[in-house]
Amino acid sequence: MPSFLHQRTLKNPFSNPFHVSVPSSANSKRPISIPGPTTLLALLSLLVLLGVFSPWLGMPQALSFSSKSKWVSYTLDQALSFVAKNGSVIVCIVSQPYLPFLNNWLISISMHKRQHMVLVIAEDYASLDKVNQLWPGHAVLIPPVLDADNAHKFGSQGFFNFTARRPSHLLKILELGYSVMYNDVDMVWLADPFPYLQGNHDVYFTDDMIAIKPLNHSHDLPPPGKKGRPYICSCMIFLRPTDGAKLILKKWIEELQIEPWSKTKKANDQPAFNWALMKTAKEVDLYLLPQAAFPTGGLYFKNKTWVKETKGMHVIIHNNYIVGFEKKIKRFRDYGLWLVDDHAQESPLGGL
Repeated sequence: MPSFLHQRTLKNPFSNPFHVSVPSSANSKRPISIPGPTTLLALLSLLVLLGVFSPWLGMPQALSFSSKSKWVSYTLDQALSFVAKNGSVIVCIVSQPYLPFLNNWLISISMHKRQHMVLVIAEDYASLDKVNQLWPGHAVLIPPVLDADNAHKFGSQGFFNFTARRPSHLLKILELGYSVMYNDVDMVWLADPFPYLQGNHDVYFTDDMIAIKPLNHSHDLPPPGKKGRPYICSCMIFLRPTDGAKLILKKWIEELQIEPWSKTKKANDQPAFNWALMKTAKEVDLYLLPQAAFPTGGLYFKNKTWVKETKGMHVIIHNNYIVGFEKKIKRFRDYGLWLVDDHAQESPLGGL
C-alpha cells in the first residue's frame, strides 16, 4: 500500500513544556513588580498565539482538521491508480446521509469479488474521512465541497447540485484513461454485471421504464416518449474512455447548464442525460442493457409476475420509484436486500 495512505501519530503542538510553580503565601505579600518591555512583548506574543490556535486546543475539530489536511491532497489520479483493475473502476458518489446505503451496496459487490475496484467519490469531508479511516485509499474528494445538508432530499436544489456534478466527475475519469462503471448506492448486485458489457460500445445504460420488453429486445436507444426524449436511467452507466463516451458527458454537462434547477422547475440530472443521448446517438456507439438483468425498481418491486418469470436473470436491482431513506430501507428489508442486517462484516467498511 502506498506510503501516503498511512497516518502518523500527531503530537499536540500546543502542550506547555514549562513547569509553573504556585507562589507561597510568604511570597504573595511581596510588592508587585512592573514587567519590563521584553516580558510584555513575550506575553503579547503568547496571547496572539493563543488567539489563533485556542479554537483547536482540546476540541474535536483538531482531529478533523488534521484528517482533512491529509486526505484533501489525495488526488483522483492517485485514487484511480490505486483501485483500478485492468483499466476499469467502479464509482459511486456519496454524501454523509448515504453512508448506510453505501455499506449495503458494498456488501453486495463484495459477494461478487469486485469490491477492490470501488472508488467512492465523497462530496463532503465527513464521508471522505469515514471511508478512508475504515478502508484507506478508497475515497477521494473532488473540489469544490458542496453544502451537503439538503443533498439527500430528492427535488431540492441541493440534490440537483449533488447529481449535476456526476458527468464532470465521470469525464475526469475517462480523460485519465479509465473505463468506469457508475452506480447509485441504492442498488444491490445479485450477480456480476461485467459479463453483460458485451462488445466494445462507448456507453452502456439501462431503461427506466416499467413497460415490459421482450427478452430479446433491441439494444438500441429506445425511441422518445411523450416528453420528446427517451427515459434512460442515469444511475447505472458504463463508459469506455472513447471520444464517443466523452462527447456524451460533455453534452450532458451542456444540457444541465441549459436547464438548471429552479423553484418552479425542480430539475434533476436524468432528463439532461437523456437529451444528451438522443442528440448524440448518431455519433456515439450506444448499448441498452437487457431489462431482465437490470430492471428498474418500478418493475422489480411492483410486478411479481414478471419477477417470477425472469427469476435467475436479475443482476442489479435499483431501489428507485420510491422516495425517502426509511421507505427505501424498509423495501429492501421486505425483499431480503438490506444486507447490513446479517452481512455487515462482509463489507470493506465493516459495521460502519
